[in-house]
Amino acid sequence: MEAAAQAMLARHRENDALPVEPDLAAKEARHIERLTTEAARMRQWLTAHPEERKGAKGKVVKSNRTDNESAKMATSKGVIQGYVGVAAVDDRHQIIVEAQAHGSGSEQALLLPVVEAATPLCAPDTLITADAGYHSEANLKALAEQDRPALIADNRMRKRDERFKDQGKHKAQPDPLYDKAHPKKAAGHYRPKDFDYDADAGTCVCPAGKSLYQNGANCNHNGHLVVKFQGALRDCVPCDQRDKCLRTPEKTRTRQVCFFRGKARTTPESYTDIMKRAIDSERGRALYGRRFATVEPVFGNLRHNKGLDRFTLRGRTKVDAQWKLFCLVHNIEKLAHHGYAQ
Repeated sequence: MEAAAQAMLARHRENDALPVEPDLAAKEARHIERLTTEAARMRQWLTAHPEERKGAKGKVVKSNRTDNESAKMATSKGVIQGYVGVAAVDDRHQIIVEAQAHGSGSEQALLLPVVEAATPLCAPDTLITADAGYHSEANLKALAEQDRPALIADNRMRKRDERFKDQGKHKAQPDPLYDKAHPKKAAGHYRPKDFDYDADAGTCVCPAGKSLYQNGANCNHNGHLVVKFQGALRDCVPCDQRDKCLRTPEKTRTRQVCFFRGKARTTPESYTDIMKRAIDSERGRALYGRRFATVEPVFGNLRHNKGLDRFTLRGRTKVDAQWKLFCLVHNIEKLAHHGYAQ
């Protein structure tokens, strides 16, 4: 202990002998000079590249001056600056038939370029499957117009599948000592789900036990059919739950509530609705269920077995070449294991 104390004292004496740190004014002046120089370089670059990094809608998106072709992407570890690797895989042998790397944070814009590039390898009955990241009305419309069979999941697909109704119990519970999520606030007012609505009888009872009268059975609200109910003056005005039922009880006299019954027939069916019906069918679920076993092991092989957990180059051309190189190694390995080496 005495030796440790002497070593600490010697280290302190060495630190005391060092020159005194410059004053704050000098540090601040150097900091201002660095910011001014960096701002001048950035303004010069923006002037020389006015059309760089235009987004899908023509607006300029945020970019990185070191690698302008990369993009900001949201990941499980936060927002990073990088590229996304996309691959189309054959379901029979897990051979990568098309691979592309893009500096885009949105996967929706990457589906059609990959499909177009893989078209020469597709048969008339080739089925294209993709996860919810590639789902958009524009993509579904383009595939339908090209008469390409496809199953593209939406972000509510598993919610509609009764096979996943108990999936919540398998999720890892949050750490109570490190849960910094904001607690969900309870609803301040009664919502439609708090009312007792009987669709067959056409009746509605409020949380206070009073019956509401129907003032619209087939109303069109943003392309959806709704049934409207309204409370009576004799029930709502003297009710002691007006503060919970009305947002402005001093101005509003009665409560109105509506219940959705589906889309109106006058509204044309969207490509999203058509895709939902196809993917929710028994055959659609069986076909789409093969997607996970087809493509996810390929990404697992590239990421963990081949060690491509991050791109190490800059510029889309170089990153795309690196991505294709790793995919090529994967294909060679697949071909060798299937007997082509002999």
